[in-house]
Amino acid sequence: MFLGKVVGTVVSTQKDPKLRGGKLLVVQHVTMDLEPARGFAVAMDSVGAGQGELVICASGSSARMTEVTEGLPVDTVILGIVDSLEIEGKIVFRKEEEG
Repeated sequence: MFLGKVVGTVVSTQKDPKLRGGKLLVVQHVTMDLEPARGFAVAMDSVGAGQGELVICASGSSARMTEVTEGLPVDTVILGIVDSLEIEGKIVFRKEEEG
């Protein structure tokens, strides 16, 4: 799993029929300091994430284990929206303090 920030959306009118109706979002990997890291992923959203949100993603075979993505040809899924993040006893992110 990795933390990421939703930075965009993907619209694709021509795609595998199994992907129809799914929301695809561009997620930028972030460090534990919430700084942008190298790497982006196109992820199937399973939780209703939106632009700018900090999210938890799973990739590989784990990405196909949510109710939304079971049996779908996806490699990355957004499976959580982060409410808060604590590292070494320090809160480094709280959703209500953002935005």
